[in-house]
Amino acid sequence: MSTAIRIFQGRFGRVALLDMDKPLVTHAHHHCHVLIKASGADTAFRVRDRITPLTDDTAVLVNAWESHSYEHPGALAPPTVILALYVEPAWLGEIQRHLSVAAHPQFFPNPCVEISARIRKLADDLAMEMLYADDIPAERLETVLFDLMIAVIDPFSEWRNMRHLLHAQSAIGGDPRIRKAIGYMRQNLGAEFDMDRVAMHSGLSRAHFFTLFRRCTRLTPNVYSNVLRMEAAITDLTHTRQPLADISSRLGFSAPSHFTRFFRQHIGSAPTDFRRVVQHYEKQTQG
Repeated sequence: MSTAIRIFQGRFGRVALLDMDKPLVTHAHHHCHVLIKASGADTAFRVRDRITPLTDDTAVLVNAWESHSYEHPGALAPPTVILALYVEPAWLGEIQRHLSVAAHPQFFPNPCVEISARIRKLADDLAMEMLYADDIPAERLETVLFDLMIAVIDPFSEWRNMRHLLHAQSAIGGDPRIRKAIGYMRQNLGAEFDMDRVAMHSGLSRAHFFTLFRRCTRLTPNVYSNVLRMEAAITDLTHTRQPLADISSRLGFSAPSHFTRFFRQHIGSAPTDFRRVVQHYEKQTQG
């Protein structure tokens, strides 16, 4: 059974150490997403419709709002411990202005890269500290995380080619009708997703809405709706002590067991386990 070993969350985003032995459904994040194997068996993700290996020598890089899934090798395959970084582009931009382009959908041109000895050491050090340290001060965590992200971003991203990125920019929800649809979806997280209703609210036919939504967001409306529900669930689990049944009901699940299955399928951990291991940094030091 996949479990979350430890999770840190703050203005930097989220850093998780996950023990994975089950696949995840196709999903996305608004974060700049980096996946590095910490220990266990080699495994893989599916990014851009192709299998992307995750080994001792490779990392998987996923752009903001890029759909991907975890492809565990099989039911009998041994587990893999994964260091998963979900980094806020705005946080990177606060430290180094040019890095705000980490939110761009073409920031990482290659989803699979061969990592250097320095990246390997930084990732191993962070994973070991997450495993064994009783507490990691906010300032140290942000420093270690930023150093690791820079070691990845410098050789493997398009951050130096800002003019190209800005020219190719395809902002999420750039069309006002899609912005209206996303706003409607956010306001109705507790209702069963109905594409016909959302399309009608946007003033579009179902077919036109689906095509335009995917062109603007690079996701299907259903996957995007699930992203919004996951973000809301993580916020509730991290920032409140609401009972699981109340969170489940607010997000439109008919039973807490359905919410638990949905959460596990998207993040690899049950919501109760996530809440138990997550550490939220309320106050952050300035970089």
